[in-house]
Amino acid sequence: MKGGMRDVGQPIERAVLVGIDTGGPRQDGASIGAEESLRELERLARTAGVEPVATLHQSIRQISPATYIGKGKVEELTERAKALGASAVLIDENLSPGQQRTLTERIGVKVLDRSQLILDIFAARARSLEGKLQVELAQLEYMLPRLTRAWTHLSRLGGGGVGTRGPGETQLEVDRRRVREKIVRLKRRIAEVERTRELHRKERADVPYVTIALVGYTNAGKSTLMNALTDAGVLVEDKLFATLDPTIRRLDLPGGARALLVDTVGFIHRLPHQLIEAFKSTLEEVRRADLLLHVVDATNPEAAQQIAIVERVLEEIGAGATPTILAWNKIDRTGESEAPPRDVTTHPRIVDVAAISAATGRGLHELLGTIERWLDRERVRIEVTIPASRGDLLAWVHRAAKVVDERYEDGVARVTALASPKLAGQLRKRLEVTACSTFPTS
Repeated sequence: MKGGMRDVGQPIERAVLVGIDTGGPRQDGASIGAEESLRELERLARTAGVEPVATLHQSIRQISPATYIGKGKVEELTERAKALGASAVLIDENLSPGQQRTLTERIGVKVLDRSQLILDIFAARARSLEGKLQVELAQLEYMLPRLTRAWTHLSRLGGGGVGTRGPGETQLEVDRRRVREKIVRLKRRIAEVERTRELHRKERADVPYVTIALVGYTNAGKSTLMNALTDAGVLVEDKLFATLDPTIRRLDLPGGARALLVDTVGFIHRLPHQLIEAFKSTLEEVRRADLLLHVVDATNPEAAQQIAIVERVLEEIGAGATPTILAWNKIDRTGESEAPPRDVTTHPRIVDVAAISAATGRGLHELLGTIERWLDRERVRIEVTIPASRGDLLAWVHRAAKVVDERYEDGVARVTALASPKLAGQLRKRLEVTACSTFPTS
């Protein structure tokens, strides 16, 4: 977790992948099919720098408490891993600490579940201080119940040595104590970073522009769209979780209005709960947005299921009621109708749909028009009185709102404007508001 960042693009290990079909709805609410989930696991493995050398499937009607998969599959895995020289086995499930430990002992190579693989990718791709701290916290919370005698001498986690152990304390107990102490220190540091981020949020709250957050399943094209709309220069790779840290840029709309566009981490089915907890401050950018731009990969056969997964995560972080525009992306590669099927556009908070290709620019002008129409619908009519000597305030209103009438009398300017609810609130604080419509304009 400390030290240099390794290049996750170069294969460094060989692994056997195991796909699980439980024959029914998963208890954790994941909704994509077993085959697509296994293909996703393969993409996760390659993103982590692991070369899949074989894939095994198992249909499970009854989960083994000790190993999750059946005894025969454990034996097959052991033989296959040895024959192919694999150093790891990746299970497309979230294993209990006991199951993971037992499988590792029986197969003879390390066994990673889906959560641990995702955590490893996040650790390799985090760039900001906050992102690195958040991932390290998530990894330690995942590691704590899985510590065994094999996890000895965790010197990188803190001090220790002679005089630091209590009477009769084993090395395993020392390791667990060090991990807990490290978790406490990390939470303290993250809290300090969050205070700084909160100050930045308050500064942005004074900016009279609506905030639009890009959300979507990982690898749906959010960063490509961010670059196409704002020239943000965000890293774009055909890999899962290419972007973790939030990026905020100004978005200019065709009619002259402006907004703030935020790009954040993509979602995935069965995203480890440790990551959701650790990244709550980052995901706060999504929760506080005025509008969500939900980017969907139109070429993915599981698009409807991916939309449902994103919706569940949004509900979990408190953004379930935010109005949303669905950006049906990659239409240059669909070869079929550009419009999404009706079953993916029926969510009550989807206010509009736009078919686009972020890579080619197709449909982006129409998307900006769609955003502007939503902004116009949300605007309220407000009348403000500005001293004629305050040209700066008058210019500010002209930049941030649509001025429909402006009259000068007795040394003041009386301005009637259409403003976003956010700007209307700021105007109430800074200027004399003589009238305000509380209903959206048509």
